[in-house]
Amino acid sequence: MQFYGQGAKSYFTIFVTMEEMILILDFGSQYTQLIARRIRELNVYCEIHPYNKIPEAGPWIKGVILSGSPSSVRDDDPPIPDLSGIRGKYPVLGVCYGAQYVVLESGGDVEASAIREYGRANLSHIDGDNPLTAGMTKGCQVWMSHSDTMRKLPEGFRVITSTNDVEVAGYMSESEPTYGLQFHPEVYHSTEGKLLLHNFVVNICKCNQSWTPGSFVDATTAELKDILGKEKVVLGLSGGVDSSVAALLLHKAIGTNLYCIFVDNGLLRKYEYESVLDSYKSLGLNVRGVDAKEQFYAALNGVTDPEGKRKAIGKTFIDVFDQAAHEITDVQWLAQGTIYPDVIESVSVNGPSATIKSHHNVGGLPDYMKLKIIEPLKSLFKDEVRRIGKELGMPPNILGRHPFPGPGLGIRILGEVTKEKVRILQDVDYLFVEGLKKYGLYDEVWQALAVLLPVQSVGVMGDERTYENVVALRAVSSTDGMTADWSHLPYEFLSKISSDIINKVRGVNRVVYDISSKPPATIEWE
Repeated sequence: MQFYGQGAKSYFTIFVTMEEMILILDFGSQYTQLIARRIRELNVYCEIHPYNKIPEAGPWIKGVILSGSPSSVRDDDPPIPDLSGIRGKYPVLGVCYGAQYVVLESGGDVEASAIREYGRANLSHIDGDNPLTAGMTKGCQVWMSHSDTMRKLPEGFRVITSTNDVEVAGYMSESEPTYGLQFHPEVYHSTEGKLLLHNFVVNICKCNQSWTPGSFVDATTAELKDILGKEKVVLGLSGGVDSSVAALLLHKAIGTNLYCIFVDNGLLRKYEYESVLDSYKSLGLNVRGVDAKEQFYAALNGVTDPEGKRKAIGKTFIDVFDQAAHEITDVQWLAQGTIYPDVIESVSVNGPSATIKSHHNVGGLPDYMKLKIIEPLKSLFKDEVRRIGKELGMPPNILGRHPFPGPGLGIRILGEVTKEKVRILQDVDYLFVEGLKKYGLYDEVWQALAVLLPVQSVGVMGDERTYENVVALRAVSSTDGMTADWSHLPYEFLSKISSDIINKVRGVNRVVYDISSKPPATIEWE
């Protein structure tokens, strides 16, 4: 049997996008995904596309949002979209750069601000009769992030909201349904931003808010049945939320024609292989476990480079998975738990594919794999995947599981991976995670992890001097992992966990806590 790889076509498309969709054109803003998330929260489907790769027009597109950008419209070579098939045909909302571009394109003036305007501001003027700003409260807080200012609006445009410092905080065209905002309604600090987006998406674009977990499950199940028929599908389970929800959706559609393979790569959490395998079987999934620990340890012998470790783990997984899958006859599809951030991150706003971590589902597979891909979750954010899992009846122990990287503990052991280091980190991680659960903190944290550092420190245990390992604990709060803040866990809890780790895990004599946010740091250390 041979599988397809990264050059293969995914044959799965969400049918609901043919009913209604908000199109978001991305100019590279750090907030673009937040726009999409806020619209999804309104039960309206949306997609992000690079500004220079505008998809085919159709009646399913109900409106278009132009994102912000780190670029300036005054740059020598700014991002320039072709809006000839959009403006006047669909309602348009420009945000920051998007608003400035529309003004400049229409004959207005955009100039450099005397002072970069960044942070909180308050709306001092609101046109309450305008459909975009209807219902907003004078004085409400918004979030500014720009170094350019719209000084003069084009003919036929008028101001609909201002701050004390920014006259054109929002505008509209009187001849077409085009609007612009200097601030970012999508961020938390814009207190009535969700109301404004509701006004645009529901009142102006006339979306019917039918994008719900129940409608997604029904539509996806029907489409999977139509695409797959009675053909066999193989899926590599990881124990995480994404692949598990993908498995339940496929199982609902095709039953026992789904063949799941759960590989123990020796880099899972303590007791995870047995507990997760039992959970899958209790869900009625057709799943086979494969113990391949020694193969992975052998592949990682002497490898210290983080990307080298990822590639070694990925290649070994493919070899193990391929061998297990060969025992299934007549398989024609390979399913993956790819989610929307993976898809977005694999394409840059400048056109060519961006370099992404090789453990992402959309990259890293060899060209010799020839089967067709099915990716039932590729339109969903992580929190949406969890809502779909809840709709499908997934048990809380899997549904609420913290994100776990494909390479597992292999990228949480800095430097070379050995069986002994895995043993140490598994014990540390177990005490940390179980402690969070015991003290009622697990569900308050988006992701918690332990990292084994390539550092040894001096310590004293009893009357003896020790020279042993240092571990770092990390816990973050987030919604989808794109940005994250370190979790302010109680000092008493951290003190208890540190004491437990040092006293119970042989080989560790020092514990530190990571207080870095993302950005600039990443959640994982490698």
